Amino acid sequence: MLRLVQNLLRKTAPKPLPAPYNNLPLHPQSHHETRLRRHFSYSAASSSSPSLSIWRRKKEMSKEGLIVAKELKRIRSDSFKLDRFIRSHVSRLLKSDLVSVLVEFQRQNEVFLSMKMYDEVRKEIWYRPDMFFYRDMLMMLARNKKVNEAMKVWQDLKSENVVFDQHTYGDIVRVFLDNGLPSEAMYIYNEMTSSPDPPLSLPFRVILKGLLPYPELREKVKEDFLRIFPGMIVYDLPEDLFDSHDRSTDSEEDE
Repeated sequence: MLRLVQNLLRKTAPKPLPAPYNNLPLHPQSHHETRLRRHFSYSAASSSSPSLSIWRRKKEMSKEGLIVAKELKRIRSDSFKLDRFIRSHVSRLLKSDLVSVLVEFQRQNEVFLSMKMYDEVRKEIWYRPDMFFYRDMLMMLARNKKVNEAMKVWQDLKSENVVFDQHTYGDIVRVFLDNGLPSEAMYIYNEMTSSPDPPLSLPFRVILKGLLPYPELREKVKEDFLRIFPGMIVYDLPEDLFDSHDRSTDSEEDE
């Protein structure tokens, strides 16, 4: 009988843990706290790592975003319905959808709706001034020759202390030139030359090419370029090439 009891006690006694697990906390709450610490340490590391601007990421619109965009286009001519819909639906969109709707309107050159979405984005709690956000707005407005709206956007970015890099300045100036807005282009060019960033030759060459139809303005930029980069050369097209281009343009218009 005694031997039977001893055998039963051996079978029911807890087995010792293997050596590698001996140091683990046995209390469930301690293990849970360890998992929480790992989670928050990972979150902190992720948030501190550099991330790509939301305005440079691939935009994929959800079903709700598509419905909102379609409805905005349908009621755009009714200011009362439009404002009410923006308050009730647009303001509830997720961040990714709000960005995607704005980008889609920019792609479609929907200036009025783009400006509406632009204003809504700047009201969001997650909004942060971003160079690419303003770049895309200015380029869309330049393509559509909307000077007043472009000047409003420019004032907004200046009030938020947004500074473009030299390449972005060159791209924006070129878009304004290509769309027949030389005065506005030169205004932005002057901002570029007074920027704290060191000048680069490539943006100047991009602008000089866009200034071919404006020889007087091109000469001014050329002088700036040679003063800043004295060892470089600017290639000037022969004057007869411009004459032949003008003649061909005139003949096409006559036809």
